[in-house]
Amino acid sequence: METNRFLGMEQDRQYYISAMRPVFDRRALFSDLTGDYVIPPEPNVYGVVTVKFRTKKDNVDRVYFVCDNEKHMMFKTESDDFFDYYSHAVQLENREISYYFEIQAGKIVCYYNLSGVQKGIDRHYDFRLIPGYKTPDWAKGAVMYQIYVDRFYNGDTENDVLTNEYRYIGDNTVRVEDWNKYPAAMGVREFYGGDLQGVLDKMDYLQDLGIDVIYFNPLFVSPSNHKYDIQDYDYIDPHIGKIVEDGGELLQHGQENRFASRYINRVTNKANLEASNELFAQVVAEAHRRGIKVILDGVFNHCGSFNKWMDRERIYENAEGYEKGAYVDRNSPYHNYFAFHNEGAWPYNGSYDGWWGHDTLPKLNYEASRELFEYVMHIARKWVSPPYNADGWRLDVAADLGHSPEYNHYFWKEFYRTVKQANPNAIVLAEHYGNPRDWLHGNEWDSIMNYDAFMEPVTWFLTGMQKHSDDFRQDMLGNAESFWGAMAYNGANMTMPSFYTAMNELSNHDHSRFLTRTNHIVGRTNSLGPEMADRNVNKAVMREAVLIQMTWPGAPTIYYGDEAGLTGFTDPDNRRTYPWGKEDKELIEFHRKMIAIHKENREFLTGSLKYVEADYNIIGYGRFNRQEQSLVLVNNNHHEVTKEIAVWHLGTPKEGSMKRLILTTAGGFTTEEMEYPIIKGRVKVTLPPTSAIVLKHYKRQGKNFLQFR
Repeated sequence: METNRFLGMEQDRQYYISAMRPVFDRRALFSDLTGDYVIPPEPNVYGVVTVKFRTKKDNVDRVYFVCDNEKHMMFKTESDDFFDYYSHAVQLENREISYYFEIQAGKIVCYYNLSGVQKGIDRHYDFRLIPGYKTPDWAKGAVMYQIYVDRFYNGDTENDVLTNEYRYIGDNTVRVEDWNKYPAAMGVREFYGGDLQGVLDKMDYLQDLGIDVIYFNPLFVSPSNHKYDIQDYDYIDPHIGKIVEDGGELLQHGQENRFASRYINRVTNKANLEASNELFAQVVAEAHRRGIKVILDGVFNHCGSFNKWMDRERIYENAEGYEKGAYVDRNSPYHNYFAFHNEGAWPYNGSYDGWWGHDTLPKLNYEASRELFEYVMHIARKWVSPPYNADGWRLDVAADLGHSPEYNHYFWKEFYRTVKQANPNAIVLAEHYGNPRDWLHGNEWDSIMNYDAFMEPVTWFLTGMQKHSDDFRQDMLGNAESFWGAMAYNGANMTMPSFYTAMNELSNHDHSRFLTRTNHIVGRTNSLGPEMADRNVNKAVMREAVLIQMTWPGAPTIYYGDEAGLTGFTDPDNRRTYPWGKEDKELIEFHRKMIAIHKENREFLTGSLKYVEADYNIIGYGRFNRQEQSLVLVNNNHHEVTKEIAVWHLGTPKEGSMKRLILTTAGGFTTEEMEYPIIKGRVKVTLPPTSAIVLKHYKRQGKNFLQFR
C-alpha cells in the first residue's frame, strides 16, 4: 500500500517535470561545417573529427548523428546560459561522409541539415566532410579584386598596341586615344593601353581600398585585349609588360600578319619576353610586400590561332628560335597538340577542332599528346614557383577541357597535384556553371567562381534581372523565398573548404555590370547602345548588394571599377576603362568601409551563417561564432519597414545591445555608431527605403556552466 502510494507520487513528479519543460524551440537548433561545430573543420584522412550540435538549454530529449544509415546517440558535453551542445566523435577513413541530425523532444521528431530544421529527410542537403580537403587559410573570406589589365591604367605608353600593328578577326588593331571612350561592339581588337606598370602605379590605391588578392585576367602573349586566346604560355605579353627592343613595320592595307614585322618582333623577341616576365615578378613581389596575393588566369582548354604551336597567322614561321607550327607543317612537333580532320591539307591546314567551332580558339588535344600534357603541367608549376611566385590559378571553362569526363578529372587531379607540390599554399579556382560537386573533393579544384550560390540569387532578388541583362522577371524581384532556396540548394554542392573560398562576384568580364542591372533595362550594347547601360541606375541597390557581398560567406570579389561606379552591358561593354579622375568617390568610400568591416570582424570571414528573416523585398541573416554575433538586414522596398528580429539564437544575450556598424540608405550611408537594445532576445530595427544595415553584439568571454571532458 505504501509502495503504491510512493510510485504514484513519483509518477506525478515526473509528469510535473515533463510539463514544466520549455516549449520545443526549433530556432535554437543549429550546426554547420565551421570550426565551432566540426573540430577540426578540415580533418585529415584517417583522423578523428568531433561533430557538435546545438539545442536550447534543457529543451530536447535526444540528438542523433545519422551517417551511413546508422544512428549514433550524441552526448551533451557543454552548456552555457542558453544552449546545450551535443558531441559525437567520428573516426574517418579515406572517403567522404555525409550526415544529418535527428532531434527528439517528447513526441516531436525533426531533422536538421544544411537547409535547417526539416520534417523529412532530403539527402541533397546533408552535411558533407571530405577528409584531407583543405584550402588555404588566406583565401577564406579574402577580398579579391579582378583586373582586366588593358582597361585598368596605362603606366607605360611605349608598350601600347599600335593602330595597324596586326590583324585580328578580320580587321586591323586600333590604339584607342580617348581613355573614356565606350568599347566598340566588336571591340576585341581595340586597345586602351592598360598594363602591369599601371598596376604598379596604382598599388597604393589597391592597398588603401583594403583588398587581399589581385586576380588578373590572362596576361600571357595574346592578340586580343581579353587574352583568352593565348599565343605563348611561357611569357607575359610585352604589350602589357615591357618592350625593350622595338622595330619593324606596321601592316599596310591588305597585308597578312606574316608581314606584321613590328608585332612579330614585339612578341617573339626574347629580350621583350624576358623583360616582361621580370616585370611580372616585380608586380608579384610588390603585391606580396603589401600583403596582397596574386592569382593568374589559366586558359588550358583551348589556345589561340596565333599560338606558336598552331601558328595559323604564320607569325613564328620564320622567327628565330621557333619550331614550325602545326597549321604550317605536317611534321611540326606540335602536330598532335590539335585534332586535324583533313590529313591531306598541309601546308596551312585549317581543318582543326576549334572550341565551340571557333577557329580562333583551337581546342587542345591532350588525349593525343603526352608532350602537350607535360608542357602544361610545366606551365602550371612555373608561374607559382620562384621567381614569379603567383599564389594560384583561376581556370577558364575548366569543365570543358578534354574530350571525356574521365580525362577531364584526370587532368585536373594532375594539375592540382602539380600546383600544390610547387606551392602548397597556392589556390586553384575554377570557372564553372552548374553543379560543381564532382570536382570539389580536395584533389581537383579548391573552389569556384560562385555564380549559382551568390551572383545569380543576389541579382535576381535585388534587381529581378538575369546576369547578362538579357531578361527581367518581376516574379524574381524581391522574392526572398527564391533567394533562400537558391542559396541553400546550390550552396549544398560545396563543403566548408570550398564554400568559404568561393569567389563571390557581383560583376565580371563575362556579365553585365551589377550597377547596370539596377536599371532593369533588358538588352546589350549592340542593340541599345552603351549609353542605355548608364541610365536610371540605382546606387542604393548597388550598396545593398555590396553589403551582402561583404557579409556573406566566401571571398568577395570586386570587378575593377565596380567600386568607382562603372556601368556596362555584357561584354564587351562591361570592359570599360577604370574612370580615373571621374570616380564615384562616395561609392569607393563605401567599398572601403565595407571591406574594413568584413576583415575586422572574424564572423564574416569564417563564421556561421543563419537564416533570420524573409519577406517581400526583405532578407535577414546572422553571421556569428561563439564570441561575436552580427545581424544583417536588407530592405529593398521603396518604403520604410520596421522589423522585430529574434537574435538570441545567434548567441546574443536576452538582454543587452547591438551596435550599428553601417547603414546604407537611398540617400547615402553612415558608419555613425548607434545602439539597438536587445529586449527578451529581440532587437527592433526600422529600415528606411532601399536600405541595409549591419548590427553587431560583442560577447564577453565567460565560463560555461557545464563542460564534460
